[in-house]
Amino acid sequence: MKFKYFYQQFFSHISIIIVAFLLLSLLFAHYVENLIYENKSDELISYGRAIISDLRDAAPLDSEDVLNQYSNVLAARKMSFSMFDQDGHLYLVNKHGPAIKNLSQKEWDQVTKGKTLIVQSDYKRFGQEGVTFVVLPYTENGRFFGGVLLTSPISGSSKMISELNKYLLYTILIAFAVSFLQSWFLSRIHVHRIKRLREATSQVSEGNYNVKVNSSNFDEIGELANDFNHMVNKINESMLEIESLENRRRQFMADVSHEMRTPLTTISGVIEGLKNNMIPEEDKERGINLVSQEAKRLIRLVNENLDYEKIRSNQIKLFKEDIQLLEVLEVIQDQLSMLAEEKNNQIIVEAEPEIMVSADYDRLIQILINITKNSIQFTTDGTILLRGRKEDNETIIEVEDTGIGIDPKEIENIWRRFYKADISRTSTPYGEFGLGLSIVKQLVLLHNGDIDVTSEAGKGTKFTIRLQNQ
Repeated sequence: MKFKYFYQQFFSHISIIIVAFLLLSLLFAHYVENLIYENKSDELISYGRAIISDLRDAAPLDSEDVLNQYSNVLAARKMSFSMFDQDGHLYLVNKHGPAIKNLSQKEWDQVTKGKTLIVQSDYKRFGQEGVTFVVLPYTENGRFFGGVLLTSPISGSSKMISELNKYLLYTILIAFAVSFLQSWFLSRIHVHRIKRLREATSQVSEGNYNVKVNSSNFDEIGELANDFNHMVNKINESMLEIESLENRRRQFMADVSHEMRTPLTTISGVIEGLKNNMIPEEDKERGINLVSQEAKRLIRLVNENLDYEKIRSNQIKLFKEDIQLLEVLEVIQDQLSMLAEEKNNQIIVEAEPEIMVSADYDRLIQILINITKNSIQFTTDGTILLRGRKEDNETIIEVEDTGIGIDPKEIENIWRRFYKADISRTSTPYGEFGLGLSIVKQLVLLHNGDIDVTSEAGKGTKFTIRLQNQ
């Protein structure tokens, strides 16, 4: 059976309030009733003590006057009294005085022992509907000589208690009505907040990850809303990452297909020409060389992609050591001097012999070869400067050329995979695979270093690598 949360909240609030009010009302009514009867008993005791004191001090002939005075005073207050001796016989009784014989033996024994007897409400004795009565003993030197019995009808006290209970009932009803409305209102608020979370959850389950709910740190529901929003943000980030990965996958497949199409077409064409003797004898060697170059180009493409994926998936381990930077730069100069001379470029090395760099030797060579080859590729009749220096706790390596440069708006794009392939599609003569600089960036990050590029179209490019010294 389904029991809505609204009714659970509402009835729980109401039941708690009802129980609390009933308990408080019963306790309050009992307290007030006892208080009224205690006040009445105290009043009777004070009159009884006054009567005993005045009769003791009065002359025998004045006793009747004292009795009459108290009779009139007590009658005005609807009270009565009687005087009795040590045997329980009455000897002074006002017009409506009660009889001492109405006391039980136990009560009489208590009085004879000098104790004041107090009965706050009695509905069976003294010929009345109900009375409050007290019996005060009169003793001297520990000897019992009698006492005084005072009574007061409880009708006045009962009426006062009834009036009090009536107003208490009205208060309870008003409080119940207010609490009913308040419980209904608060339950509606809580249910509404939960309903919004439920609706938002339904939208998420339907694929809408842009939904938000009002949140706060006021209570657990607000914290739940915070967690929900955090969850949606995480899902959004994951979906964007998945979309980005899917786009990259499509782009990768398109780029690889584009890069492989040209060498494969060339290889296929040359092989078909050789197979069908369509290539003249004097051009066969040139065709075979072309097939060899295109095959090596495909191998480089595959190797660079494998290298790039290994770096991205943290499958490459670095073996850092202290290396003389001048030696590394001279190795780069020696390896690429012939390639530079083909474009009439000159490679210049500037570094002090004492400058050391903490890096993986093979990967540092790979980084600098990729950057330097990139500079040679985009420079003609110019200079490529390999420079190294120390600065604070860093070793700074700069590769600067006087080539065609890069538009500042495009600098961030050079780290993108196959960015050069994009340039090649615009019919420019530059670029091959566009993986070199992507690999460079990943390798520098693996060294916990930083790489920066400054360039201006037509005025050259400068790559700056910063590696921390251990």
